[in-house]
Amino acid sequence: MSQKELEVILTRQLASYLAMPIFLVDPDGLLVFYNEPAEAILGLRFEETGELGVAEWSALFSPTDAHGAALSPEALPLVVTLRTRSPAHRDFWITGQDGRKRHLAVTTLPLIGQAARFLGGLAVFWELGDGP
Repeated sequence: MSQKELEVILTRQLASYLAMPIFLVDPDGLLVFYNEPAEAILGLRFEETGELGVAEWSALFSPTDAHGAALSPEALPLVVTLRTRSPAHRDFWITGQDGRKRHLAVTTLPLIGQAARFLGGLAVFWELGDGP
C-alpha cells in the first residue's frame, strides 16, 4: 500500500466510525477503502478486495441502470467526480458479491485538501430497497 495524504488517512478514519456506507478512491480512481456498512451492501469485505483500480471496482459489482443495461465506468458518479472534480449523484442497481441485487442512490464528492490539492473522491450510498 502506497503512502497516503494525511487528509485521506483522516477521511478513512472518519468513514470507519460512520454508520453510512462510504467508498473512498484516490485521484487516479484507485480504491483506497470502503467501510463496514459498505461491506454489507457490496457483499465483500475490504480486506478481501484491498486496493483496486477503477476498471476492477467498477465492474466487480455489475452496475446497471433501471432497465438492466450495464453502466460503463464513465457513467458512475464517482468516476464523474474524479473527471470533473465536482459532486455527482445517480441511482443504479448493483449485484453484490453475495448475489443480491440492490438499488442504490449514490452521492459523490471530490476530496480537496489543504492548498486546493485534489485527493480523490468519496461516495456515500444509500440502499433504496426496491429492486428491478
